[in-house]
Amino acid sequence: METQLQSIFEEVVKTEVIEEAFPGMFMDTPEDEKTKLISCLGAFRQFWSSLPQESHEQCIQWIVKFIHGQHSPKRISFLYDCLAMAVETGLLPPRMVCESLINSDTLEWERTQLWSLTFKLVRKIIGGVDYKGVRDLLKAILEKILTIPNTVSSAVVQQLLAAREVIAYILERNACLLPAYFAVTEIRKLYPEGKLPHWLLGNLVSDFVDTFRPTARINSICGRCSLLPVVNNSGAICNSWKLDPTTLRFPLKGLLPYDKDLFEPQTALLRYVLEQPYSRDMVCNMLGLNKQHKQRCPVLEDQLVDLVVYAMERSETEEKFDDGGTNQLLWQHLSSQLIFFVLFQFASFPHMVLSLHQKLAGRGLIKGRDHLMWVLLQFISGSIQKNALADFLPVMKLFDLLYPEKEYIPVPDINKPQSTHAFAMTCIWIHLNRKAQNDYPKLQIPIPHSLKLHHEFLQQSLRNKSLQMNDYKIALLCNAYSTNSECFTLPMGALVETIYGNGIMRVPLPGTSSLASGSVTPLPMNLLDSLTVHAKMSLIHSIATRVIKLAHAKSSVSLAPALVETYSRLLVYMEIESLGIKGFISQLLPTVFKSHSWGILHTLLEMFSYRMHHIQPHYRVQLLSHLHTLAAVAQTNQNQLHLCVESTALRLITALGSSEVQPQFTRFLSDPKTVLSAESEELNRALILTLARATHVTDFFTGSDSIQGTWCKDILQTIMSFTPHNWASHTLSCFPGPLQAMRSHEGNEAQVCYFIIQLLLLKPNDFRNRVSDFVKENSPEHWLQNDWHTKHMNYHKKYPEKLYFEGLAEQVDPPVQIQSSYLPIYFGNVCLRFLPVFDIVIHRFLELLPVSKSLETLLDHLGGLYKFHDRPVTYLYNTLHYYEMYLRNRDHLKRKLVHAIIGSLKDNRPQGWCLSDTYLKNAMNPREENPWVPDDSYYCKLIGRLVDTMAGKSPGPFPNCDWRFNEFPNPAAHALHVTCVELMALAVPGKDVGNALLNVVLKSQPLVPRENITAWMNAIGLIITALPEPYWIVLHDRIVSVLSSSSLTSEAEWVGYPFRLFDFTACHQSYSEMSCSYALALAHAVWHHSSIGQLSLIPKFLTEVLLPIVKTEFQLLYVYHLVGPFLQRFQQERTRCMIEIGVAFYDMLLNVDQCSTHLNYMDPICDFLYHMKYMFTGDSVKEQVEKIICNLKPALKLRLRFITHISKMEPAAVPPQAVSSGSPAPQTTQVPASLPGTQ
Repeated sequence: METQLQSIFEEVVKTEVIEEAFPGMFMDTPEDEKTKLISCLGAFRQFWSSLPQESHEQCIQWIVKFIHGQHSPKRISFLYDCLAMAVETGLLPPRMVCESLINSDTLEWERTQLWSLTFKLVRKIIGGVDYKGVRDLLKAILEKILTIPNTVSSAVVQQLLAAREVIAYILERNACLLPAYFAVTEIRKLYPEGKLPHWLLGNLVSDFVDTFRPTARINSICGRCSLLPVVNNSGAICNSWKLDPTTLRFPLKGLLPYDKDLFEPQTALLRYVLEQPYSRDMVCNMLGLNKQHKQRCPVLEDQLVDLVVYAMERSETEEKFDDGGTNQLLWQHLSSQLIFFVLFQFASFPHMVLSLHQKLAGRGLIKGRDHLMWVLLQFISGSIQKNALADFLPVMKLFDLLYPEKEYIPVPDINKPQSTHAFAMTCIWIHLNRKAQNDYPKLQIPIPHSLKLHHEFLQQSLRNKSLQMNDYKIALLCNAYSTNSECFTLPMGALVETIYGNGIMRVPLPGTSSLASGSVTPLPMNLLDSLTVHAKMSLIHSIATRVIKLAHAKSSVSLAPALVETYSRLLVYMEIESLGIKGFISQLLPTVFKSHSWGILHTLLEMFSYRMHHIQPHYRVQLLSHLHTLAAVAQTNQNQLHLCVESTALRLITALGSSEVQPQFTRFLSDPKTVLSAESEELNRALILTLARATHVTDFFTGSDSIQGTWCKDILQTIMSFTPHNWASHTLSCFPGPLQAMRSHEGNEAQVCYFIIQLLLLKPNDFRNRVSDFVKENSPEHWLQNDWHTKHMNYHKKYPEKLYFEGLAEQVDPPVQIQSSYLPIYFGNVCLRFLPVFDIVIHRFLELLPVSKSLETLLDHLGGLYKFHDRPVTYLYNTLHYYEMYLRNRDHLKRKLVHAIIGSLKDNRPQGWCLSDTYLKNAMNPREENPWVPDDSYYCKLIGRLVDTMAGKSPGPFPNCDWRFNEFPNPAAHALHVTCVELMALAVPGKDVGNALLNVVLKSQPLVPRENITAWMNAIGLIITALPEPYWIVLHDRIVSVLSSSSLTSEAEWVGYPFRLFDFTACHQSYSEMSCSYALALAHAVWHHSSIGQLSLIPKFLTEVLLPIVKTEFQLLYVYHLVGPFLQRFQQERTRCMIEIGVAFYDMLLNVDQCSTHLNYMDPICDFLYHMKYMFTGDSVKEQVEKIICNLKPALKLRLRFITHISKMEPAAVPPQAVSSGSPAPQTTQVPASLPGTQ
């Protein structure tokens, strides 16, 4: 091949010797040139036609090499003309020629003439290259330009500019050589945010990239960096909050020039979440951290260190520490977070200590030093035995910085719990020294001079063999010597001895002949709080081991009440989860069950029912599955145990949070039997009611009318096969639509049943008296009591409970004596067992209008029991939310319900803990004829309360409390729920409340500060999406009115740049905001917090409501900007909706195109549609979209031509890159896509 090519081209470039000698003196006439060209091409055409396809590329590469090997400019120019003619006459494929020219190694910028001729030729023929080829050429040319150095002689610049001309032509929008979206993708790969383009390109590239800023804005949520979640137990698990674990940036789709703040690390968001108690699951979810894979996360480490520094700053100003104030809660929470993240190796302890040293150096912050050392001691004592000494030595550097004293530090008052913090540094030194002696016997770390008195005090206390429980000496010794077994046995022994009750003394328990070991006073919480995690782990380990030992021994004496209560208290500490709740459910329960130790099993279930707080949902569902297994075993069919198992299962089912139900039950889809009861219809009914409530509150079925293909279907089918049953129509009618296909039965007996229930509960005085006495004499705050057992026994003596039909046995003639041995009862009684049933009774009564009065009577007499409910506010929230439609016009009943439940807690909660003063003053008094209608200022104050809570204002709007024993995990979750309860309790229709909430920012309100308006929008978004549909659906009406406003319908009204009009942040800062930018930002805040169920109404809203009214370009851009940022969530969570939205966007474009003579913003519109195709829809909307594009005007059709013929010509490809690179995303199977930069 090469020989033939050689002879064809040598022939053409042959010249006479005299021409060589006098270059430039001889000129060919144009005719001669033409003749030469034609003969050359003729010879080449013959050769090319005989060449096999696979050799084409090699052939063209040879020609380029041959041309570049020439030295005569004239020859090169002539040969380039040959190439141009070969392409123009259709002989050679333009793409192959361009690629061979540009990718040639011999194309160097120093050969300026060759450079210039090459790019002129490319400019001439590139129009014939297909768009993907143009994309590849753009990339190659940009890379070639990078080889030009920063300084070159000005003489050659003119010729080098030929390359820039080609780029300019490729980027020329009207030429439409490729989708501009492809071009920007290639440019941004080479020149990411902040990197300046090559000097040769001048402003060309940066100006082109700037034309994509509108597209980037259309895809951005307004004020996204200011939006914050409420951290709840289920972790606000949602894709909206995910961050890149290395950079902390938002994972943005596509390589668009988004606003700068979106490229920043979102430290404020992570920091806010870290500050919230019970947020660790959410942190792991946000950063994609997996406990199984130990991966260090430096950004997380930095934020934890900053949080410690913040706590140190706070300590400088706080006077008291042990008052349960914000400062004490912050340090308590910090130590829990630190232990978790360091334990799972997401953060490195030595790195953090050195970083702390660096950040605290020279700051003089020493008031919080003891608290800091207490936090570090927690980790050191628990892990020093398993790690190298070197990992812990940086703490001594921190000591030198924070303890500059030259004199002895005095011993604190050991009657106060904070004395354990004051001793923390000395305890650290003792652990370090112990480790040094074990690992390096010759190494001595001398005790720092200032800590001498502390050290002597501890050593002296160790010599005292009889330790008392009246101060914190035992805790100090446990903390100091937990890694030294000889010294540790004494203080730990003293602790366990007080709760085991090993002496001869026995104490009675309720029921006949039930005795327990004699210790009744549990270890107080402030003592347990004063023990390090390591000491607490030893204590809980001792207790669990003892329980197992007693279970094996089948002792007739039950566990000491003090031991049971102390064990319950220890289970509240999340930092000892593996030995705590995990061990309880995975090891202790199964072991006790295998030993057939029914008394201890009953005890463990009682603990779970009455004493557990914030147990993660997967543990609760695991226990539920254990209980169903248990119920199936014949020996457990013992009245008292069976009652306890059923009661515990009922509590577990009804207590599932609405957002927990789906994630937990989808784990069992392959085998739903494990979480359902094979025989108890009541439990399975309770589960169906919980499903109905959860799917209603999370809007799971909103926008869909079938249960097919959802996770609920298998669960319901299995239940119906286990325990077939019917539902009353009044209950069924409250279910979400798709669940209403359950079987119903009719009959008049329902009302009769309710009256019988009322009679049973209220007619005999016995039950009412039991309830009122129990409520009067007891407090729900069990963690603060040390005499629960005494009160418990007094109550059972006054009101004994018969669980084995003794009453019947005594009434037969002659009476039969039943000697049944009772299982131990530590916490329960008929009142507490009735509570979960009462929850269900109230709901059934609400469903049937004629029995409303009976419900009010029940609440009057028994409502006080809600004082002991685990989740009274959540129950009220779920009830008002689920029955919103039924309670709309029953204000009196609604108020009664709120009053009964919230009022039951009046003696146990500080003022202002729940309902606002304004509400208490105006809404709690019955005013049937003209109910109170609040004004704007009421709503502003209510929203402001949540804003202040989330901002961590101190003192906050709500009184402080110990979140470990609270219904909610943190202040924001509490604030959100009580606010929603209050809003639903108002005697105002949901629609009016929703509009009033929107008006808090859409109307000018004196109470709403301008400077943090996005925080207010965030709070409105959180509240309105946590309310039933009538409250948030009003946002759709607002959007319609904005779209119909003159600023968007008549172009003359706003002679400006629409993207400035929609840029909320810029408008707001320059005081030029318009109602449409406010509405846009608020809609984004609401939708950002919405569940996918709520968002799934958007497609219908677009097609049925907005499509008919969108006629102008401004309206179209507004709708794109409104919905565009949520395509990513639809793609991840509900593909069907994404496809419907994709088609609606084209339908709207067709409308606008037909109504307008000319489109001014054609490029941003088309860029957005290409972004949508390559990032989200792929070819899934191909068929519908092609038909629409065919009906557009020529200019638009030209720009969108690649969307249509792309799909006709080529199979879809899935990109190999990971999403984090900013490359287009891999698509799901339903949505294949062809993507820029990947073919």
